Amino acid sequence: MRGRTWLGAALVLGAQFRALWLAAAVEVHTAKEVVAVNGTNQRLKCTFSSSSPVSQQLSVSWNFQPEDLSSHELVFYYQKEPYKPPSGRFKDRVTWDGNTERNDVSIIIWNLQPSDNGTFTCQVTNWPDVYGTIGEVRLRVVQKVNFSEIHFLAVAIGSASVLMIIVVAAVIICRQRRRKARDKRLEVADTER
Repeated sequence: MRGRTWLGAALVLGAQFRALWLAAAVEVHTAKEVVAVNGTNQRLKCTFSSSSPVSQQLSVSWNFQPEDLSSHELVFYYQKEPYKPPSGRFKDRVTWDGNTERNDVSIIIWNLQPSDNGTFTCQVTNWPDVYGTIGEVRLRVVQKVNFSEIHFLAVAIGSASVLMIIVVAAVIICRQRRRKARDKRLEVADTER
């Protein structure tokens, strides 16, 4: 009976340590999906929270998995300073846009192409918090911008402005015609006297 008590206590203690260990992990935050236009640049935002202050051992890894699920590719690495990839599809097309003091480890991908469609992962370790979540953001590169609410609003405002100009022009033309007609009537009345 005594062995079972020790076993139960060990299991409870182990569960508490595991919960404490998970609570001390790094938590990474990204958008679920980003849509960008072919040929443009896109900032992939990644932020993190950690139970420890940002340390000198902070490291950030950005990786890419294409839609065809071929092998992962390193996109970017940061440890004390940013390291661009020496080769691959993102060579000379990715820059650091983060601020570790603000827990921001974002990057910018330049000149997006349809081959950039896929999932980007952002992984952060901040010693002693070396475990935690991995941020995933799916990037979709499209040929044209979808007709969004902003475009609808721009068209509506533009149309309203054009309509207002037409109404004002019509009022001015009507007033000028009335004035000419009135002047003509006065002239005819003067000649009849």
